[in-house]
Amino acid sequence: MQQIHISYQWAPLGLAEVRNRHSPLRNPLMDLLQAVLNAGSIAGAAKLMGLSYRHVWGELKRWEQTLGQPLILWEKGQAARLSGFADKLLWAERQAQARLAPQISALQAELEKTFAIAFDPTHQALPIYASHDDALVMLREVAAAQSLHLDLRFCGSVDAIRALNEGRCHVAGFHAPWQPDAHSLVARTYKPLLKPGQHKLIGFATRAQGLMVEAGNPLRLQSLADVARAGVRYVNRSPGTGTRLLLDQCLQVLGLQALDLRGYDHEENSHAAVAACIAAGQADTGLGIASAAQVHGLDFVPLYPERYWLVCLASALESEPVRQLRQLLKHEAWLARLQGMAGYTTTTDAGQVQSLRSMLPWWQFKAGRVEGQG
Repeated sequence: MQQIHISYQWAPLGLAEVRNRHSPLRNPLMDLLQAVLNAGSIAGAAKLMGLSYRHVWGELKRWEQTLGQPLILWEKGQAARLSGFADKLLWAERQAQARLAPQISALQAELEKTFAIAFDPTHQALPIYASHDDALVMLREVAAAQSLHLDLRFCGSVDAIRALNEGRCHVAGFHAPWQPDAHSLVARTYKPLLKPGQHKLIGFATRAQGLMVEAGNPLRLQSLADVARAGVRYVNRSPGTGTRLLLDQCLQVLGLQALDLRGYDHEENSHAAVAACIAAGQADTGLGIASAAQVHGLDFVPLYPERYWLVCLASALESEPVRQLRQLLKHEAWLARLQGMAGYTTTTDAGQVQSLRSMLPWWQFKAGRVEGQG
């Protein structure tokens, strides 16, 4: 049994019209077989397709090896003929093309429409790896309407910054407590990944992290200390996420251990997944954001105000996509929509560029240098 893979290709308009006169979805093997059938020989097929005899012959032999079936009957002194298997392949393709013609045409039109954006110089694309955040999802919709396409990939805060440092994105999104202690677990985790002078912060939003609980909060949970009570079922976030970092840091401050939370090892990969777990009765509470709780009909107990930061390399600040992003974040219409989201508040530095040293107390100045850098 062979697996089918669907592909597409670009071609100059005139050439595309010739090759795709029967269908916009073509297969190179089927084109070869049809050419041999029409021309009655390998040499004739090569001439029809504008290819060399050696190339056509090699491709047919390669496909025979791949499919494990003969495609051409190679009888000495006679013109090449298609095998019975090759005849069936062409028949099957004609059947599939006839049945799927409307869907194939629709797929072609959608691909052409989407890729037209890539060839349009007025549109910009910006790859972003970021910690899960509902405001970023809304920002993506707003930005697209202004020809800025945010290619969002959600992951943990730590993984997002690493992706930025490894060149896999141009902007990363992470969150940290509003006033993180310079010696906290959060600071010790982020500090090696962010370099003053090399990285620049872009103001985005403030939000609250807190306990998502069943509507009415029947267990009367008001703190992580309450969650450590016997019988309360907790659902956690994955390692490397900012929320997991926040939890572990708060447990340390409270003198609690991971084992004190029933369900510490029960992990979900997003705020929405944690909320869904609680809504389904599989857990009693978990740290998350108010917007995720609201969507799933849960109550929210705010505990920890935090900043959600966007960060990029200093060298990317004046690139067109990042410049457009910064302007969008300052726009009054966007700020009004953000202010209307549950658990979010706008910042006075939205869209503004900030240095790590000025906003995060993780680097200590000493003797004219930044401590920890050498």
